[in-house]
Amino acid sequence: MNKVILMGRLTRDPEVRYSQGDGSMAIARYSLAVDRRGRNQDGDQNADFINIVAFGKSGEFAEKYLHKGTKVLVTGRIQTGSYTNKDGVKVYTTDVVAEDQEFAESKSANSSNGGGFTDNAGQAPVPAGDGFMNVPEGIDEDLPFAQPGR
Repeated sequence: MNKVILMGRLTRDPEVRYSQGDGSMAIARYSLAVDRRGRNQDGDQNADFINIVAFGKSGEFAEKYLHKGTKVLVTGRIQTGSYTNKDGVKVYTTDVVAEDQEFAESKSANSSNGGGFTDNAGQAPVPAGDGFMNVPEGIDEDLPFAQPGR
């Protein structure tokens, strides 16, 4: 199984290109700074910088909503590859291909990220000021954690 779950902040705005041809598709590339557990000898937080690539609707989502500093949760798969650069040196690459991307903090915590949206199910409801989604009246009996008679 090849499954990756990462939470971090974008180190730069996504770079988005569109494929050629009739069925052009968005291809977004960005990098996430993902904190490691623990601290280094100086007491500073260590981070890994992970390259992410998002195709199609996920790429369009990244282009529209993600920007430098946005905290996101990305699930996807690791993909490796290689190419020969202009100097004739073989370069190996490792990317995470995003399957789902969602905001990892509320809109109020990072007011410029457009929080509350996910790309895996279209646009989700924006959280109320307390960070929780409002549940419409009359559907509480369908919720698995609802208390009977409430």
